[in-house]
Amino acid sequence: MLHLSHDSSSGQPLIFLLEFHFIIATDKEWNLRKKQNISLFPPLPNQQKGKKNMSADLLQQPSDTLLPWRHHQNPHGLRRQKRDWVIPPINVPENSRGPFPQQLVRIRSDKDSEIHIRYSITGVGADQPPMEVFNIDPVSGRMYVTRPMDREERASYHLRAHAVDMNGNKVENPIDLYIYVIDMNDNRPEFINQVYNGSVDEGSKPGTYVMTVTANDADDSTTANGMVRYRIVTQSPQSPSQNMFTINSETGDIVTVAAGLDREKVQQYTVIVQATDMEGNLNFGLSNTATAIIMVTDVNDNPPEFTASTYSGEVPENRVEVVVANLTVMDRDQPHSPNWNAVYRIISGDPSGHFTIRTDPITNEGLVTVVREVDYEMNRAFMLTVMVSNQAPLASGIQMSFQSTAGVTISVTDVNEAPYFPTNHKLIRMEEGVPTGTALMTFSAVDPDRFMQQAIRYSKLSDPANWLNINATNGQITTAAVLDRESAYIKNNVYEATFLAADNGIPPASGTGTLQIYLIDINDNAPELQPKDSQICERPNLNVINITAADADIDPNVGPFVFELPSVPSAIRKNWTITRLNGDYAQLSLRISYLEAGVYDVPVIVTDSGNPPLFNMSIIKVKVCPCDENGDCTTIGAVAAAGLGTGAIIAILICIIILLSMVLLFVVWMKRREKERHTKQLLIDPEDDVRDNILKYDEEGGGEEDQDYDLSQLQQPENMDHVMNKANGVRRVDERPIGAEPQYPIRPVIPHPGDIGDFINEGLRAADNDPTAPPYDSLLVFDYEGSGSTAGSVSSLNSSSSGDQDYDYLNDWGPRFKKLADMYGGGEDD
Repeated sequence: MLHLSHDSSSGQPLIFLLEFHFIIATDKEWNLRKKQNISLFPPLPNQQKGKKNMSADLLQQPSDTLLPWRHHQNPHGLRRQKRDWVIPPINVPENSRGPFPQQLVRIRSDKDSEIHIRYSITGVGADQPPMEVFNIDPVSGRMYVTRPMDREERASYHLRAHAVDMNGNKVENPIDLYIYVIDMNDNRPEFINQVYNGSVDEGSKPGTYVMTVTANDADDSTTANGMVRYRIVTQSPQSPSQNMFTINSETGDIVTVAAGLDREKVQQYTVIVQATDMEGNLNFGLSNTATAIIMVTDVNDNPPEFTASTYSGEVPENRVEVVVANLTVMDRDQPHSPNWNAVYRIISGDPSGHFTIRTDPITNEGLVTVVREVDYEMNRAFMLTVMVSNQAPLASGIQMSFQSTAGVTISVTDVNEAPYFPTNHKLIRMEEGVPTGTALMTFSAVDPDRFMQQAIRYSKLSDPANWLNINATNGQITTAAVLDRESAYIKNNVYEATFLAADNGIPPASGTGTLQIYLIDINDNAPELQPKDSQICERPNLNVINITAADADIDPNVGPFVFELPSVPSAIRKNWTITRLNGDYAQLSLRISYLEAGVYDVPVIVTDSGNPPLFNMSIIKVKVCPCDENGDCTTIGAVAAAGLGTGAIIAILICIIILLSMVLLFVVWMKRREKERHTKQLLIDPEDDVRDNILKYDEEGGGEEDQDYDLSQLQQPENMDHVMNKANGVRRVDERPIGAEPQYPIRPVIPHPGDIGDFINEGLRAADNDPTAPPYDSLLVFDYEGSGSTAGSVSSLNSSSSGDQDYDYLNDWGPRFKKLADMYGGGEDD
């Protein structure tokens, strides 16, 4: 049997259950009854008198020990039939100050007198996280708590106690231990939000819901520690009453408690709400506060009112989209809300809809605007009655103010209006071809300014063909030329002209009118034969010529046409005949069996169907030619038909041959001349030409005696600064000129004899244009090389004055050496 005891200092009761009997005893009662030898357990009904009961066995154990397991086999003692011991839960207060570890209970087995037993506990708080909150002495069985408990972190623990021998064999079945952490009031209520925002309509009745504030307490909600109550601490402003709102102490619902909410007076209330635990006990409970901001929302309880009873404006006639008056209103509701936005409408005085009233979204003013032109001659003034309302309807019980209606007087000013043509576009019909000066009509304009005495002058604005004239004073239109329906200015038989009517007002005004003249066709155009030329075979019955006619007029002054040949000259009807196909077409063919090839002018008379009819004699050029079996003209026949005889054709061919021969001779002569020119320019045989050839010599120097030369004088200096900085025109002969080198012509590998002269000329031109080619036309500076030279002065060399040298052979070298021959040859000038 396992005994379970607890720390007597804790003062917590122990509860045992045995066969549905509960024994509750404190440590003091346990010890007192033990000393007095009083049993804690009353005798059970099935116990026999004189027998030793189980309470005596329990009292033989130490006072702080619980023995959950019993192993008595005494038939006269207490025997457990179906149920084990139920270990009462262990209550541990949170936030204990220790000292720690603090003993909670002691566990013992009644077999510990026989064998050595080791005790252990398992579960959350022992060997599972959080680790080592509880531990047990494995020898004595005393269980301890090692640190202060926090109910808000964990409210209970479920452990299992184990008893094993030294070999680890189970001695007793595990028992369950339940440890409950007793709550202490160590947490203040915490509001979910520090600031709550709510709203309520102005004019709301008492009891209107506003908002709900909520505070949570981490303590046990089943105890007074976690029971929160609410109250309103302060309200600002305290107008019109210091208690405009109340709060449900349990739910936190804020409602109105008084009437008189007016947004136009107070727009916002600030309420401080306090939450207290311990069921609101301010002496023992913990408290916290939050702020509730209550906005008083606007309702349309103020109708808009005009600031004046009458307004006035002025508008020129014939103007639209003009603001003629500004209507100002006052509304005390929320600005720029539907309760404040004004809506204007005209209820009388404008049956034709000349005006509308638009609302300025910024100022809420009404802008009376002209949307339809007004006429001074029709209405000189308008008396409007306007009414203003809001976009949102008025709140219940609010009536429209009499100041929501006003009158608007609008005066119309007269302006000089342009004359206008009553009928525009004006259409008239007449026959074409009326003589010049014919009066067509009077195209007059009307001046709408009835109260102004003004004169109207007329003029032409557009007359493409310049066919019309208009009287400047009365607008009568006459013809200035013959109207021709077939003119290019006519479109769909209509001629269009535009006229201008201007008054003499200040400033002057003008209007335009368009006159359309529909021209009725007359038969004034004779038909024209088509085609103008054609060809036919010299023998009949092979082909014919289809002819027709074109007439600029329109029906009925066109076809059917009549085609006929004139009677004079008689050869026309003798050689040709016309066969009618239909009203628009006929066929022209040969009457005789053969007609010599050539070009013939065949006159044809064409008559239309007008009234009276018009005719025209047209000439068709017909080429008569020999034809092949298909009826097509042959090439020779076409030439013969052009009017050329056989002799003429032969003469033309001879001329062509002569011309080609002359061209061939000229080409041959040009080739020979070019060849001769190239031969003369050849100075030497191309095989003897040594230009650009490499000359190889076997001489390799004078031996070691030549090694005394200072070769550094022949090397190109590395630093060219002294050359680059030297003035132009001054250069040493052993310096390489600085600059781009000339591009000399490249001689072909196998030159043609005629190319030698061109090659020399190109080389001369390149050398003449090369500033670096020696001799340099500049001052030559020689460096002094020291004294002691065995060579004499160059100045001691004199030109030979011997006259034995004959330079006349230079004259034989050509014109290029003529200058040298003149200088040394001793010509006639000597």
